[in-house]
Amino acid sequence: MGIFKAYDVRGKYPGEIDESLARRLGSATVRFLKAKRIAIGRDVRLSAPAIAAAVTEGAQAAGAEVVDLGLCTTPMTYFAVGSLGLDGGIMVTASHNPPDYIGFKICREKAAPVGEATGLKEIEKLCAEPVATLPSSPGTPHLLLPEYRRHLLRFVGKTLRPLRVVVDTASGAVGTIFEQVFGSLPLAFRKLCFEPDGRFPNHEPNPLKDENIQDARKAVIDFKADLAVCFDGDGDRCMFLDGRGERVPSDLVTVLLARKELERAPGAAVVYDLRSSRVVAEEIAKAGGKPIRERVGHAFIKATMKKNDAVLGGELSGHYYFKDHYFADSGMMACAKLLDIVASQPRTIEELVAPLRRYAATGEMNFHVDDKSGAMERISAAFKDAKQDRLDGITIEYPDWWCNVRASNTEPLLRLNLEAGTPELRDRMKAQLMELIGGRPE
Repeated sequence: MGIFKAYDVRGKYPGEIDESLARRLGSATVRFLKAKRIAIGRDVRLSAPAIAAAVTEGAQAAGAEVVDLGLCTTPMTYFAVGSLGLDGGIMVTASHNPPDYIGFKICREKAAPVGEATGLKEIEKLCAEPVATLPSSPGTPHLLLPEYRRHLLRFVGKTLRPLRVVVDTASGAVGTIFEQVFGSLPLAFRKLCFEPDGRFPNHEPNPLKDENIQDARKAVIDFKADLAVCFDGDGDRCMFLDGRGERVPSDLVTVLLARKELERAPGAAVVYDLRSSRVVAEEIAKAGGKPIRERVGHAFIKATMKKNDAVLGGELSGHYYFKDHYFADSGMMACAKLLDIVASQPRTIEELVAPLRRYAATGEMNFHVDDKSGAMERISAAFKDAKQDRLDGITIEYPDWWCNVRASNTEPLLRLNLEAGTPELRDRMKAQLMELIGGRPE
């Protein structure tokens, strides 16, 4: 089935994913995990209530007790599985995809991810089997928010300067709980797109795209805000803007978070994705930590974090992972910890980040390429004298520049990230690499 991806299950409703498939997936997940108790949550999508009900039916038919989290964020589902000692969880969400999509993020005990290499293929096979129609009932409701609020706020200090913060929740799940979690803090929030609406009428719930953060940019200027935070549809990602309305690159946010984590856990490991600036590894080591480079994707980052007992993981896509959150990602925990960092000292976020902007990067560039493998082999041949590795796609490294070219795990694209010591070298190598890649830029 094309809906089973590397990290999750995602497709259009009802053409690719409907109640029948959801029922079979609920049953298949319970059988694969041998689960006795499982959490089921859902996001704001219009199809989510019906799909979550069908997942519940399938899970119950396979013999599991269902803990019903109702409307929540994906990180809340992870927290429920970890904190309640459950055997697994299913979050009904299509994350940042357009409104007609729906899907599932699956985890096992202790919020460990279930991806392509850790069981999703087996669940896909089990989904082909029919599910007996048995009497079912709604799961047992669990009001998770009070516990989750305490969990997040323990990372925010008591002495904060009064920041002005723009928050855009993209009409997604975070808007339903943000005020209840952070409303007691001595901060002034300008709220955008807080009303949950599965049609996402204001903009797509993907803060990685520039067109989706324009409202937040304008609000930063109008509100004279210190920073902004923009969430995706299910709350596992967030992006930050500074007081000028400009993006704070996620790899540099990883540095700020890592410094704070390493104060609490000296010498600990921090995992970062291989697209990140060289600054990340340099600053982690400078702060006394152990930098560990990993391939892109939450299943890989989480597994490596757990193996190395890492305190933090960061991805260029705005995913931040915390040992404090069962090695899982949480946009709201990243928000809590960054607000604490900025509000507990006098410097602006621009001033904190400025010394880290010492390299010139392209950002991630996407290309529609028919022969992805061929393009990567051309790049390998063109830079034979470079240090090369194939951890994820191909990475080329020289002392004064490096790049990574990899195939997307979720879209039919080839992605390029390049960084150099100077803007001139960056632009020259970008032009050369674009010629080698061929294809059509997105």
